[in-house]
Amino acid sequence: MAYKTDIEIARECKKKKITEIAALAGVDEKYLEQYGSYKAKVDCSLLKDLADRPDGKLILVTAITPTPAGEGKTTTSVGLADGLRAIGVNAMTALREPSLGPVFGIKGGAAGGGYAQLVPMEDINLHFTGDFHAISAANNLLAAMLDNHIQQGNSLGIDPKAITWKRAVDMNDRQLRRIVDGLGGRLQGVPREDGFEITVASEIMAVLCLASDLMDLKARLARIIVGYTYDGKPVTAHDLKAEGAMTVLLKDAIKPNLVQTLEGTPAFVHGGPFANIAHGCNSVIATRMALKLAGYTVTEAGFAADLGAEKFLDIKCRVAGLRPDAVVIVATVRALKYHGGVPKVELNAENLEALEKGLPNLLRHVDNIKNVFGVPCVVAINAFPTDTEAELALVEKRCSELGVNVALSEVWAKGGQGGVALAREVVRLCGEPNHFDFSYDLSLPIEEKIRAVAKRVYRAKHTLLLPAARKKARQLTELGFDNLPICMAKTQYSFSDDPKLLGAPEDFTLNVTDLKVCAGAGFIVVYTGDIMTMPGLPKVPAAENIDIDENGVIVGLF
Repeated sequence: MAYKTDIEIARECKKKKITEIAALAGVDEKYLEQYGSYKAKVDCSLLKDLADRPDGKLILVTAITPTPAGEGKTTTSVGLADGLRAIGVNAMTALREPSLGPVFGIKGGAAGGGYAQLVPMEDINLHFTGDFHAISAANNLLAAMLDNHIQQGNSLGIDPKAITWKRAVDMNDRQLRRIVDGLGGRLQGVPREDGFEITVASEIMAVLCLASDLMDLKARLARIIVGYTYDGKPVTAHDLKAEGAMTVLLKDAIKPNLVQTLEGTPAFVHGGPFANIAHGCNSVIATRMALKLAGYTVTEAGFAADLGAEKFLDIKCRVAGLRPDAVVIVATVRALKYHGGVPKVELNAENLEALEKGLPNLLRHVDNIKNVFGVPCVVAINAFPTDTEAELALVEKRCSELGVNVALSEVWAKGGQGGVALAREVVRLCGEPNHFDFSYDLSLPIEEKIRAVAKRVYRAKHTLLLPAARKKARQLTELGFDNLPICMAKTQYSFSDDPKLLGAPEDFTLNVTDLKVCAGAGFIVVYTGDIMTMPGLPKVPAAENIDIDENGVIVGLF
């Protein structure tokens, strides 16, 4: 049977004008800034005007540890929002924007798939409304002002060897991880070691996604630490008088982007920090706006529940005062068999033994959401034609032993109708007792917060802070940053810091290599294992298959 590609399905969609979608969402045209016919920015003043309206229910979609077999978290998020509308519930979705790095690399886009997609999908996956370019520009303006300050006399006494701020580009480019710049003589700058981060790893991305309004954005930008003086004092963007100009570059990027699903459900797509490096959630402003407009808001957090969901709950909910009403944990039978040791090429065959071995990965994520964070949850099995009744029954049995229901999600093939069962379970869960709590207390010392996440969420036996990390913990404590939440930078492919440890490893040590304070975002990044903030392209990047014809029709984009 020949399946249509995502882009073919998206092109067949009869999209509604964005003004119609705005009206459906309850957004007056006076708040809209249209980018063509099918996408628009929504002015942040809408939030102030809706301040007295009560919030709707907040649903978080997360997943098991990712595998090459795929899980379909965004697809499930889109399909669930459509499914909620199919049962008569006023629902919206609030998701992240895709990064060009994965789009042209290996992961692909972030607009869903099959009949559970966001449109216009080409625009969303390629440049969209220019938010990421604005973030890159603001990031690099700060870098330029920093180096110019040193070149022009360095009155702040910045130590060139203690600069922590990197340049940014929204592309996977390993060549830029470590560079030397300022070469060519005295007039060309001060030679120093430098490097690039991918834009989604920039602190400015995190700042934009956690800011409550334009002035909060400016204040957070001012607090960004770019390096340290020769006597160890932090130097901020405010010290460089940079925050005003940076805010000007971001004045439009802070406004949420409004689009639609294939079925015409309103959707905010705004911001996109990586969850294995940053906090992995869409913007606070977009989420709050959706909560004011809809009875149910479906949002997602990047990668698996040990990364994206943990940061959504421990960082975003803490900063924004949000409280999730239910969590959906997405899994596939194929991915669970992969965790059980089955090679990707053999995943289509029934294998109950491998499924049994892989199920602990799902069950640990379920246990964390239900018992560590105290939020009601449901497991959504993203259906594949190769799933057998015996395999689905086994998943349901093991989850029921933890007191959690399983809903078969067929949104990829059926759209909203394929998400009706999941939607009904989500509505039911929102009426269940909710004992939401964080995985650690902010008053704990930095090292204890790290150990709390490592032990309670990852189930590490030991946590080893290498000398550089211990030194940084002491320095950050002395500087008064010990009361901030932590943002774990860890491989997405395992509960541990070793991407080869699949399933639910227990007898392992989590190795913490370094710490970095993001004073503007308001968290401390904890680097583990070999994590890096600039990915590289694969041997055969997706870019090789992307092209455009003489009529402007894009091909090869999923």
